[in-house]
Amino acid sequence: MDTLIEKTSNKLVKAFLNNKNIAPLPKRFTKKLTEANKFRMICESKVKKPIIGFKAGGTGIPVMKKLKEKEPFYASVYQNNFLKSGKSVKISKTTFGIELEVCYLIKRSFFYSKGAITKKNISKFISHMAPCIEIVGYRQRKKGITSFGDLCSDFGANVKFLIGQKKKYRKINIGNLKTNISNKKTKQNINGNTSAVFINPLNSLKFVLNKLKKDKIILNKNFYVFTGSTVGVVPIGKGLYQGKIDKLGSVKTIIR
Repeated sequence: MDTLIEKTSNKLVKAFLNNKNIAPLPKRFTKKLTEANKFRMICESKVKKPIIGFKAGGTGIPVMKKLKEKEPFYASVYQNNFLKSGKSVKISKTTFGIELEVCYLIKRSFFYSKGAITKKNISKFISHMAPCIEIVGYRQRKKGITSFGDLCSDFGANVKFLIGQKKKYRKINIGNLKTNISNKKTKQNINGNTSAVFINPLNSLKFVLNKLKKDKIILNKNFYVFTGSTVGVVPIGKGLYQGKIDKLGSVKTIIR
């Protein structure tokens, strides 16, 4: 393996596991999404912690067009970064946003299915759905986003996920649900819609599941897929954030 990749991935993995920050990654690992994805997979292979699911990133079509990308990306989500609604999260200077998302619990039978996941067959693999909050940030001393590679290379920029009450999956118009996230202390009150997520959250889910098939990823258990933000990347502050998604419910977290 390339010595620089080996050294850099070791540094980032150590920072990820110990909640520390390192110097920005070399641009060769972040400028292009294809290279960033390879780097992410190398880093993830070195994390010996249970994976509970996967996130879709870069699902906002306007941002995709602005950064000249054709599709989102995905990254693994680990058990230690998965919390119940209401828990508190301590942020750092490199934590830059909070998002409100739809997540799905997927049956492990998905891993033994054959053929592509389509709009017609996707429902049989979904067990439950729920609202969730994702806290996003880097493990690097850097700010801003210049490419999807910036986010993808750094474990998908996922810091913590908080999940609201799960509901058994049922077919609803998931592509047009009103959403809102608010924080009285920071005077934030942002409205959104599930249509902001790669056409709709089910389409984002389909994207992730087909990528898992392509990359031959297999888990021996049910798993979550977090589909992307319905409100964009909201700048994060301290205090209580409450997120609501019509027909799905609410989720909250205390940021300190």
